[in-house]
Amino acid sequence: MPAPATPAATDALIVGAGPAALALAAELRARHLSVRIVAPHAPQAFPATYGAWLDALPAWAQACAAHVWTDVRVYTGPQPTPLLRPYALLDNTRFLHALLDRAAGPDRAGADWTLGTVTHAVPASPHWTVHTREGATLRARFVVDAAGHTGSLRRPRHPGGAALQTAYGLTARFERPPSAPGAMVWMDYRAPHGPGETPTFLYAMHLGGDTYFVEETSLIARPAPTRAALRARLHERLRAQGTPPGEILHEEWVAFPMNAAAPDPHGPLAFGAAGGMVHPISGFQVAGALRAAPLVAQAAAGALRAGRDPHAAAWAALWPPERRAAREVHLLGVQALLNLPPGQLAPFFRAFFALPPAAWHAFLDPDTPPGALARTMLRLFAALPGRTRVPLARAALATPGVSGRALRAAMNAPTASAHPGPRPARQAVGMSDDTRTEQAASSEQTENAVLNREDLNQSETIESGMQGATGNADANGLDPDADLGERVEELRENLRPLTGQD
Repeated sequence: MPAPATPAATDALIVGAGPAALALAAELRARHLSVRIVAPHAPQAFPATYGAWLDALPAWAQACAAHVWTDVRVYTGPQPTPLLRPYALLDNTRFLHALLDRAAGPDRAGADWTLGTVTHAVPASPHWTVHTREGATLRARFVVDAAGHTGSLRRPRHPGGAALQTAYGLTARFERPPSAPGAMVWMDYRAPHGPGETPTFLYAMHLGGDTYFVEETSLIARPAPTRAALRARLHERLRAQGTPPGEILHEEWVAFPMNAAAPDPHGPLAFGAAGGMVHPISGFQVAGALRAAPLVAQAAAGALRAGRDPHAAAWAALWPPERRAAREVHLLGVQALLNLPPGQLAPFFRAFFALPPAAWHAFLDPDTPPGALARTMLRLFAALPGRTRVPLARAALATPGVSGRALRAAMNAPTASAHPGPRPARQAVGMSDDTRTEQAASSEQTENAVLNREDLNQSETIESGMQGATGNADANGLDPDADLGERVEELRENLRPLTGQD
């Protein structure tokens, strides 16, 4: 029997079929490159629930939203705190078809699709040879591992071991609303069912009528709560508040690492969750991958046309030095959260969401530079009660090199206005007219839907005891009239009695 024919070489080969993989495939096809996708299955609707801040999504992805909430709130005590930032739930079928349509490319030929599981890749200039478990041999000049949290060709590094976000959720019909009707509850740390050994919160969405999505979530833990534990805790919560579910329409289980380090920039590019692009504080990844895909595609396409290594160009576009430094700061925040006792997470987030909106928006943005992140962390530290500061101070002192670099970055960071205009995403040179049009449309929608809300007088009560941040602060969360060097020295002095160190 003759051996199967080897497919023709392609410009790019992408391992994986999730949103990050398809988004990058679409951007490479938009630049007239041939693309092959390798995945164990044919295109299928994504199984996970994908939510994102509306303004973080490009315009075409905003059109895939199944629901958008303007009433978005957190509970760190009896009264809700409004976030004043619209939140979207993506329709996964619509989202998939939009990605596949974009991946068809200018010639509408689409990307080639190979069913299989990639085992390894070998460089053989000018191509890489990629092998699958099923015996296929594929060739491409640019190889990308976008196979999810475990990766395929690359294995993400997790300092100190993987710290996981885990969640159990269900979509159900309810006789009585389990969360605020018409609202999206981003985080509810109230515990009517009693405290647990590992702190968890409720993440909830009203989907219309009597249908709600409710999810019991452990933000980050090592070791993490199990599915059985979170399922039991969710049902305990619902019973305790008198809102047991009726007909259960769907169940969901989530478990993924939050503390991936910036990858080493060599060999095949790692993209999406495989490339450490999960935000270490929020756990979000999809919106960041959609925004990064054009930059990576432009860099790789330019390198291919110039006869240079597309992997080196793509790594430099995706993980520039500033972003690597920012990841160090975020991982310092991860360790701080891991150090917090269960009862201190609610006070921590109460102080976090009391920051000026521009400050916490920036802290949750994967493209925020390290200086702005560090300044926000300093402001947050100063606002926390003493017993909440202690474990955070210990986390900082455990990694003096990272902490020192973060302090220097904070001191060198520019001061901005309290309500800046939308910060443009990093842009690739030579983007297509379609890409520029989408960015302009997205920017306009963001201004109209979101940023005007940040100009509200946050010192006034909004409704039902819901109150935002107060005080005079810049976009990084610091008083613009304060001397940053003096603030740093003051905080250093404060650390000594808190930690018992000289």
